[in-house]
Amino acid sequence: MDPYRVLKYPHKTEKSIRLVEKENKLVFIVDRKSSKEDIKKAFEEVFKVKVDKINTMITREGKKKAFIKLKKGYPAADVAVKLGMI
Repeated sequence: MDPYRVLKYPHKTEKSIRLVEKENKLVFIVDRKSSKEDIKKAFEEVFKVKVDKINTMITREGKKKAFIKLKKGYPAADVAVKLGMI
């Protein structure tokens, strides 16, 4: 699957910014049909970082939200700055 179809856009809220700073996590809205493995491959390919863990949830609006934790040595803040989140 095309990585740009899997990853739709970063979720920019106060809570997601706090997760970047405290837990080295990024929050993305992703394609609802994509699996955790699809999300991991797409994220690693696009941003050239290593993913440690992914948690997903379906929001009340029907969107799929992925909480992407990066491995140590790959700061989420660097990716967030590239995306213009902070």
